[in-house]
Amino acid sequence: MQTSPRDSTKPSAAIGLDFGTTNSALAFGQRGESTLATFARTDGTRLSTFRSVLFFEAPDRGPAPPVIAGPRALERYFETGGNGRLLQSLKSFLASPLFTSTSVYGRTYTLEELVSLLLLRLRKEVEAEHGPIGGRVVMGRPVRFVSEEEGEGEGLPLTRLRKAAALAGFDDVRFEYEPVAAAHSYERTLDHDELVLVGDFGGGTSDFCLVRLGPSRRRGVLERNSAIVGTEGVGLAGDAFDGEIVRAVVAPALGAGGMFRSFMEQREIPIPPWIYERLRRWHHVSFLKSADTMRFLKELRSLALERDKIEALVHLVEDDLGPQLFTAVEGTKVALSRESSHTLAFDDPPTVLDELCHRVDFERWIATDLRAIERCIDALFDKSNVRASDVDRVFLTGGSALVPSVRAIFERRFGEDKLRGGEELTSVATGLALVADEER
Repeated sequence: MQTSPRDSTKPSAAIGLDFGTTNSALAFGQRGESTLATFARTDGTRLSTFRSVLFFEAPDRGPAPPVIAGPRALERYFETGGNGRLLQSLKSFLASPLFTSTSVYGRTYTLEELVSLLLLRLRKEVEAEHGPIGGRVVMGRPVRFVSEEEGEGEGLPLTRLRKAAALAGFDDVRFEYEPVAAAHSYERTLDHDELVLVGDFGGGTSDFCLVRLGPSRRRGVLERNSAIVGTEGVGLAGDAFDGEIVRAVVAPALGAGGMFRSFMEQREIPIPPWIYERLRRWHHVSFLKSADTMRFLKELRSLALERDKIEALVHLVEDDLGPQLFTAVEGTKVALSRESSHTLAFDDPPTVLDELCHRVDFERWIATDLRAIERCIDALFDKSNVRASDVDRVFLTGGSALVPSVRAIFERRFGEDKLRGGEELTSVATGLALVADEER
């Protein structure tokens, strides 16, 4: 996808905004074409995605430094040696009524305010390059939001997202399903009508839609509601795959499955597994740093049969090394999409990992998640009364669409010749811009 210089993006361009669990992106739609905004790194290069991260650098006596967002946030976090508070995967909390606010260096931020800080900084970077973009936007939304607790349905996440967008200056918001947006991106390649299965694999959710695309829809022969045959989604994707690597490789090296000696009961007791459940989600690692939990971990360190492993765990939590650890974990997942094996390496003594991981094992670790994805696809076809043989094409997008065992699901069901992909990290944003352009 080509990007445009400042003078070629007119203020009248429609705006599509993909706020993602891991990455976000913004695109302009005009006259049936879409153009991606780009975002600067400190080395002068530009990216078509904006990392969905906030970094609050630790204040040094004086006033707190301004919050940093996007690719620069991760760069600054590593530059300072993790001296601050890094927040990521905010989208994953939108459906949880239990997460309302958090305190950062003495100031309390609601979830909506945190999301708005990220969106506002994304907006400012875009406007610095392209000029004012206005307050009207089509934003993406998953078919199913990630929710680990029983929430209040989709009304809560959409209400929160709408409020956050308004705080960032987007006061006229319409939401579109992310796989439907990706379908619009794919549709530009068509000169004939097709029934397409779209699979969008993000960081937090896997979403699907069956949609009729092509010249008939663009000419208005098919209305939007009749073009969309069905949608379905499941609240797991790339982050869940990362968590399985943590469960299988990282957690045992940090004491999971071990024992500690209880002097009161005069027996050996298994180390509580809830510690490692937190560890499987990198944005939950910081929750282990509460005063009560740290006291427990340090007491556990003195009682554990394998004290060196608990020492490594305490160091990881106490020094807020979750982002560094998960950078290594995610890198291993990405590498295993290209290679048959890869070494997961992490070196911050006493927390040191050097574990060879094989793709065949990774596929076994994520087998339960893959079955959940397959059940989601089955549910979509069942409720849509469509057979797999009716599908003309399958369009896969999102970073986890590159995982071979994910792609294999669709190869088995539809045949490799029907599969299409491309622009895995940005097709939702470009599609949202096209939707916004159509609606003007």
